Amino acid sequence: MRKPAPYRFPKGMRPASVQERTEFYRREFSLEKVGKWFRGWDNPVVFAVVVGRHTRIYPREYQKEWKKTVLIDEYKNLQDLREDLVEFRPESAYYDRNVYRGWEQARLESDKVRGLGRDFGQQLAFDVDPENFDCPIHGSLDEKMAKRQGLSFCRLELQLAQQQTIELFDLLERRFSQLQVVYSGRGFHIHVFDRHTFNWTRSQRLKLVRFLQRRGFLTDEWVAAGGMRLIRLPYSLNGLVSRIAVPLKRGELEGFNPLTEERCVPRFLRAGS
Repeated sequence: MRKPAPYRFPKGMRPASVQERTEFYRREFSLEKVGKWFRGWDNPVVFAVVVGRHTRIYPREYQKEWKKTVLIDEYKNLQDLREDLVEFRPESAYYDRNVYRGWEQARLESDKVRGLGRDFGQQLAFDVDPENFDCPIHGSLDEKMAKRQGLSFCRLELQLAQQQTIELFDLLERRFSQLQVVYSGRGFHIHVFDRHTFNWTRSQRLKLVRFLQRRGFLTDEWVAAGGMRLIRLPYSLNGLVSRIAVPLKRGELEGFNPLTEERCVPRFLRAGS
């Protein structure tokens, strides 16, 4: 076990221990809710975990894999997925947004982890993270990176990300009819479920990203344009800050407080441990 990374977060947020991750995936992780998220997703879903890359907290038996992205593409059902998550006890769990025709293609293509293929689709999504915002106290992202604090954020930066997510959702709603916000544990994701967007090319995605950037939005180009396939799995634990990734309705965004909202605070923190 290496020394935990010294990132700074708002009060009440902290990295989860290996034991806390284990208990979460054994007793609190909802397979029913995960199943509802993928309702209508008829193609194979590839999952992935990062064991300890950012927290440097990981089970001893995975000390060779603690920095790696480990794909989960051999499972029979979601109960198998739970068992894999209990086994890996990861700091983060993801799913691959690509839509594959079958398992053979999924296993071949998902090994590459990144990139938008030519013969399959991908769910369009936008990522708004708090550390990307300039803070009068902690500085710009470049300044934070120089101090090795690239994933650190404060309450103000979180509020800025939350406000921009609201504005971005309202803008995207003019163009798309099926949107879903997910609090990722740190920032916010906006998923687009309009079927035609799954077949968008990289140039179509980039065109929209460039438009949003000109409007001042700090959405992650690597995610929105298709370069990064993986996105945090809703209802999983963000082990960096000990928060559960939860879908939110648009009307909940203004009053949402991830520091106190019971839905995103795991039991091991609510119990006062």
